[in-house]
Amino acid sequence: MDLANYSEMELLRDGRQVEIRALRPEDREALMVAVRGMNSDSFYRRFFAVKHDFSEAEIQYFVDVDFVSHVALVAVVEEDGEPFIAGGGRYIIATRGQGEVAFAVGDKYQGQGIGTILMRHLVAIARQAGLQELIADVLPANRQMLKIFQKCGLPMTTQLEAGNVRVTLKL
Repeated sequence: MDLANYSEMELLRDGRQVEIRALRPEDREALMVAVRGMNSDSFYRRFFAVKHDFSEAEIQYFVDVDFVSHVALVAVVEEDGEPFIAGGGRYIIATRGQGEVAFAVGDKYQGQGIGTILMRHLVAIARQAGLQELIADVLPANRQMLKIFQKCGLPMTTQLEAGNVRVTLKL
């Protein structure tokens, strides 16, 4: 599978179409617009920080995806006739056979199933890549993310570590 050109159409809960596709280098500015549009609580739940800007090195890290050790997908909707990144998910190989997964969904798109859809696509890609586990560190108050993991259908364990919930999903 050519992951750099990955693209699938899905439906959101409200019936709108969303394209789940590979993050591309040319998405850099659109990705930053989406991140800057997140409220402070959403930003903190995803990045465990209260800042709203990233250094050049951090931005490069987010968009420099090789689709082997770092896989990133975006959820693109149409907003005022233009494509808009409503959310994104990624996994990064942490250790052999294990990827660390993370998601962010824009505030006005939460509750539409984007996180669940991204999870389903990332799980399929991770399985095809031969991974055995996906892990995530989640703030205990991030009930939406924990719910996505609980409902994804994979065997799951949780452990409280340094104030965060370490989620392990068996593929």
